Amino acid sequence: MKENNKRILIVDDEEDLCEILQFNLESEGYETEVAYSAEEALQKDLNSFDLLLLDVMMGKMSGFKLIDIIRKERKLDMPVIFLTAKSEENDLLTGFNLGADDYITKPYSLKELFARVKVALKRSVSASELKKTKILQVDQMILDLDSKIVTIDNEKVELTRKEFQILKLLFQNENKIYSREEILEKIWGDNVVVTDRTVDVNITRLRKKIKQYGEYLKNRPGLGYYFEMNM
Repeated sequence: MKENNKRILIVDDEEDLCEILQFNLESEGYETEVAYSAEEALQKDLNSFDLLLLDVMMGKMSGFKLIDIIRKERKLDMPVIFLTAKSEENDLLTGFNLGADDYITKPYSLKELFARVKVALKRSVSASELKKTKILQVDQMILDLDSKIVTIDNEKVELTRKEFQILKLLFQNENKIYSREEILEKIWGDNVVVTDRTVDVNITRLRKKIKQYGEYLKNRPGLGYYFEMNM
């Protein structure tokens, strides 16, 4: 079954594994390319891919360094899934904090891989569609992206600019976990000196202001914040 020609870049220095992944992903209808190092991956038009599968330990440049460049320097937000033998909690947290969408430890089944790839791609498409709209809505809470006004039951909610930006970021990218560092970078920027605690304080205030909808703002300890409507 074709998957609408979604393009996947496999970045791993194990040629045999790349060959297996490429064959099976193409059998599922995906278009694939392979890079046998992070350096080779950076030579490609990364913006042309819908999803990246990255190994962590590769030659001179690790997968962690590669995703850091992709997110911070290239400003690309396509889904990234780590495929790695490194399964320690610190490695997992590092991957998520750098902007990974998923983390699969080796050995894994192809069935599990296909399922996670589909979820990541679906989430990416949903986020892209949400970004195109001028109105975000859940039940009776409405975010007007043009006027930057939030209303609940037709009553305006008084939010600060930062609170609105945080809500918009998490709402537009439902279920995607953002670390405190990512939120600081995206909302406050690199030139403002603030602490991680600033994010916690703003989200605490935001939860109170949006009343019952504050329950949609979730926190995964050690990883960060996300917006979840499927409760």
